[in-house]
Amino acid sequence: MKKKPDNVVFDEDLQVYNAKSLPYATDMSAPKIELTDISHWKNNTVSKVNHQLGAKFEELKSEYQKLVEQYEFNKLIYEAKFSFEPVIGKVYHLYKKEDNSSFLSILGPNECSFNYLKSFRLNADQIWEVIAI
Repeated sequence: MKKKPDNVVFDEDLQVYNAKSLPYATDMSAPKIELTDISHWKNNTVSKVNHQLGAKFEELKSEYQKLVEQYEFNKLIYEAKFSFEPVIGKVYHLYKKEDNSSFLSILGPNECSFNYLKSFRLNADQIWEVIAI
């Protein structure tokens, strides 16, 4: 194969002239290639992304805490003693006995003198939700 002069940009593997597709200048008359300073853009973007991810992390952390709390309350209620089938949408009250066991009742805290803990409503998914009284 005939050797091309140094000023001719030819890819021998592909058998094409490729000066226009190279990422660098191939001719002395080509314009100077200067790298754009993107550090300012990077710093601003990193700050925005970190803020956004931090906010999302805090949101997920809060949701996780709510889920753990909901799990603990549901565990406490399902381990409590009660002798009735709870009705979805009705309010029930959780009390603690002197032996530290708990029980669920339809009686509200103003209707009895038991050691009141919290009030709950059973939702359609059979999950107990804390309600304020």
